[in-house]
Amino acid sequence: MSGYPQGSGYPYGAPPANPYGSAPPQSYGAAPPQPYGAAPPQPYGAAPSQPHGYGAPQPSAPYSKPEKPGKTQGVGYEHPPPTAGYGTSSPFAALLPSQFPPGTDPSLVACFQMADLDGSGLIDDKELQRALSSYNQSFSLRTVHLLMYLFTSSNIRKIGPKEFTSLFYSLQNWRAIFERFDRDRSGKIDASELREALLSLGYAVSPVVLDLLLTKYDKSSGKFKAIEYDNFIECCLTVKGLTDKFKEKDTMYTGSATFTYESFMLTVLPFLIA
Repeated sequence: MSGYPQGSGYPYGAPPANPYGSAPPQSYGAAPPQPYGAAPPQPYGAAPSQPHGYGAPQPSAPYSKPEKPGKTQGVGYEHPPPTAGYGTSSPFAALLPSQFPPGTDPSLVACFQMADLDGSGLIDDKELQRALSSYNQSFSLRTVHLLMYLFTSSNIRKIGPKEFTSLFYSLQNWRAIFERFDRDRSGKIDASELREALLSLGYAVSPVVLDLLLTKYDKSSGKFKAIEYDNFIECCLTVKGLTDKFKEKDTMYTGSATFTYESFMLTVLPFLIA
């Protein structure tokens, strides 16, 4: 096959009356009228006064509504069906067994089976890293962890055949996108190219967010304002993952959502601890 196939913290029990510690006489200037994390009169994340949220050119949300079930949502971003063994909504749920989809490339099956040394039907993070490297897809363990989290909805850092197949074909599409926008064939994409690449995937980020992404994923710590392919994948995974989690709360697709404190932490932390 050439190229790629297609009193000090929470006790174990009921939380204290005030889960964030005793309220000071005056918190941040004035004591809030309701618990931290509750929806304030003007919900956190509500649409700002300007007409376009997230710097998007459209008047609605900075992302599009999902297609009907079964259709691909942007190039390479296909949401797994809820019954396909991707665990529960908890990011720490156990991964259920899965099978290769019908018609999976035999070489991809062989690649997974070679990585699955114990024949358990699941491969761990280092085994996945080696499997991807055999197809010239070299990633850091952090990127591998993000890939596993996004395609399994769990943090157990194991992945089965169905998830492995979806992950691999998505990487193939993401590489094609990177190469399309790396017009000078430098092996890097700059700010304008990254913005276009994210737009092609359905994500319109503001200039401020774009600059933060470049600073985070530029291996020169922001000196050259350009990112290479492996960091481009991690960047896309982060934007996709956080946007998907946000959209779960933004049921009307307005660009605004209200989170409880715990749901906010469970949304963000998996991306920080990957």
